[in-house]
Amino acid sequence: KHTTGLVVVAKTEYALTHLAKQFFDRTTERRYWALVWGDVKEDGTVTGHIGRSLKNRKVFMVYPEGDHGKHAVTHYKVLERFGLATLVECKLETGRTHQIRVHMKHIGHTLFNDLEYGGDIILRGTTHSKYKTFIENCFGMITGQALHAKTLGFEHPKTKEYMRFDSELPEGFEKMLDKWRSYTKNSDS
Repeated sequence: KHTTGLVVVAKTEYALTHLAKQFFDRTTERRYWALVWGDVKEDGTVTGHIGRSLKNRKVFMVYPEGDHGKHAVTHYKVLERFGLATLVECKLETGRTHQIRVHMKHIGHTLFNDLEYGGDIILRGTTHSKYKTFIENCFGMITGQALHAKTLGFEHPKTKEYMRFDSELPEGFEKMLDKWRSYTKNSDS
């Protein structure tokens, strides 16, 4: 919910089974772009079991291995830095519910404007009214968290041809990034 970008839908039971097996076998390619709070210093990998929160069933958490939840792995790399926020690309090795949102929060980089995981408030920066207005304007440009399913690749169930799709960022997401670029440029001068 509130994640933009690509989705795959099976038209037949056969296609569904074939696609499900690819997801299970981790042979699909899934890349997401996310704007996260904070300055992500370097590329990395988050490994941690993900399961429903024991206090709030609507959200998920990272748990110590074996305690609760299922194994999950997210690889991330920095695409662009804005000082107080960073645009990252996340590549999923597993596919757990809210995986990117939970893993990035777990390492201290909550997704920008993520209502359920606390990214819809100012987590980095100053308390000046100009900055607050800037952030509120950015929040208003996107609906939900700043997460976009950018790339999806899989083997076609019938033809066995490898198919790869890329999705452009929505206009609001792109405009929000432009605002961050402008803010960062003006802050540096």
